[in-house]
Amino acid sequence: MSVFHDAPSYWQATAPAPVMSTDLPATAQIVVVGGGFFGAATAYFLARAGAAPLVIEQVAPAYGATGRNGGFHVVGTAEGYADAVARLGRDTARAVMQITLDSRALLRQVIAEEQIACDYREPGHLNLALGDAQYADLRCHVAALRADGFAADLLDRHQTQELIDTPLSDEITGALYGAEDALLHSARLVYGLIAAAQHHGARVAIARVEHLAPQNGCVRVITNRGVLEAGSVVVTVNAWTRDLIPALHGVITPVRGQALAYAPTRRVFRAGIGAAVTPTGEYWHQTPEGAIVIGGCRACAPGRDVGVTEMVPTPAVTAAIEQILPRLFPRLDGLTVTRRWAGLMAFTADYVPVADAALEMPGVWVAGGFCGHGMPFGMRFGQLLAEAALTGATPSALMPFRLARPTLQPPHLQR
Repeated sequence: MSVFHDAPSYWQATAPAPVMSTDLPATAQIVVVGGGFFGAATAYFLARAGAAPLVIEQVAPAYGATGRNGGFHVVGTAEGYADAVARLGRDTARAVMQITLDSRALLRQVIAEEQIACDYREPGHLNLALGDAQYADLRCHVAALRADGFAADLLDRHQTQELIDTPLSDEITGALYGAEDALLHSARLVYGLIAAAQHHGARVAIARVEHLAPQNGCVRVITNRGVLEAGSVVVTVNAWTRDLIPALHGVITPVRGQALAYAPTRRVFRAGIGAAVTPTGEYWHQTPEGAIVIGGCRACAPGRDVGVTEMVPTPAVTAAIEQILPRLFPRLDGLTVTRRWAGLMAFTADYVPVADAALEMPGVWVAGGFCGHGMPFGMRFGQLLAEAALTGATPSALMPFRLARPTLQPPHLQR
């Protein structure tokens, strides 16, 4: 595959997006901007509460980060837990961790209640250690997790090998194992949530939101297909947040991630897997059909792809990704690349997402900056943002994710 362009991901290619209307109403009680996991979850909980929200998505549901990710649902902080404790303080790190556990419980419940077929399963997740230094780091993270009552296991090399059905390279010394971490088909999850939200009264329209203008107790939503008035708005566009919430320019920064898929092969990987082969990290898992989805290697891109907004894979990064599995599993052969793609993540300075009322924009709430680790927050954030839009107040559970937190910066947010 020699042509690089804005190609659909493995998830998008294996689950056709539902057809959505382009008709916009003149008014809506609540508008949700963005049709990814967070927008779909927010709309679902709003609809369950009887609010009949309107979801506006610019291209298609799961077009952005959700539909271009690795298909993981791994609880916890975006950085290692011991690092999060050191950066955020123990209470905040514990609260962030707990909200991902609560979100997983919600996800299990909704998937069962709404009968969403998204290949959800919980085979666990391995974070591999490459060498003694990384193994020592993982030991610290496991100790910190257990000290706060969270489950985690440190596996030696032999225990790690038992969970991978091909010989390990000599550099793999062990792993951190989360036994209940999950894998799923991310596009099918979003499509299922959207369908469930519609069943409960939500509406969905395709349009590009260009500007939000709060005035006279409502929010004017200006799109390329017309203008409507909303009682409140929830913005869930992640990498595109700064386009609609100017105050978050420099707070939520877009970052390109790249990935590829290998053709189905024999079952090798039971769990989801992460490894720091490069400083920015790599990840992969094997789908029920046997395809291997793998991504990472941002460290090989100029500027680590920070600030890049083109969803186009590049030869240097995808070539580096192709070297990961042969390096770590030298007897794993016959790998054939079938698809390459790119998507936009969004990062914050302290590796914690933002979920709060938008600055100087009454009636607008925003969530974004998930640092490549958004899936474990989706259901609970959707539930809490729905509550915010319905009540007009930011729930106390979102306190660790507020814009005014001291670890976030820049100074103009310290109010």
